[in-house]
Amino acid sequence: MLKNNYSSIILEAGTDEAGRGCLAGPVTSAAVILAFNFKNDILNDSKQLSEKVREQLRPIIEEQAVTFAVAHLEPLEIDQINILNASIKGMQECVLKLNPAPEYVIVDGNSAFIQKKWAQNKTGKIFTLEEKELLTSIPHQSIVKGDSKFLSIAAASILAKTYRDEYMNRIHEEYPMYNWKKNKGYPTKEHREAIRKYGVTKYHRMTFRLLPEQIKLDFDITK
Repeated sequence: MLKNNYSSIILEAGTDEAGRGCLAGPVTSAAVILAFNFKNDILNDSKQLSEKVREQLRPIIEEQAVTFAVAHLEPLEIDQINILNASIKGMQECVLKLNPAPEYVIVDGNSAFIQKKWAQNKTGKIFTLEEKELLTSIPHQSIVKGDSKFLSIAAASILAKTYRDEYMNRIHEEYPMYNWKKNKGYPTKEHREAIRKYGVTKYHRMTFRLLPEQIKLDFDITK
């Protein structure tokens, strides 16, 4: 059974992301503060749940959370600061949106919530000095497989996954040949064959290995 809290601090936020290993689309982060006595027997790591169950849990989380936030970091920013920095930056953006602000943050994975050097991005949100100082001041802990250990991180994983899936379904209508409605931008055989046939779009991550072979692609991202 997942635990309610890591720090024993009431305003503890759990954070997670979805889409880190995709070839196209954003990396989507979420942060959630749940009530200290929150209970749900179904809530778990989003990867362990069906799409139907995730969609059922999303409104429950949104209605019962003390506060929550979701952020998409687009492919251009991912290419600028790399996927790890983008994943962490997305979580940081979400934490800044929470109201009330968290007094402790638990992060899924083993990466530090605050990096030694702030990523320098030319697009997307640019943190102010005050925002950096606020983020740095919040105690935090990274937890390996935290989404299968703590309810708030599991809730964040559900929101990140469902919001990202919704985004991919939307851009699927713009580029149906890649079948993002099904593969969500992950490196499936079908997705890579579509890249080979049709080239790349503005939603593809250009710093990722889009095809197994090192070949020249159509890099016109305006189409």
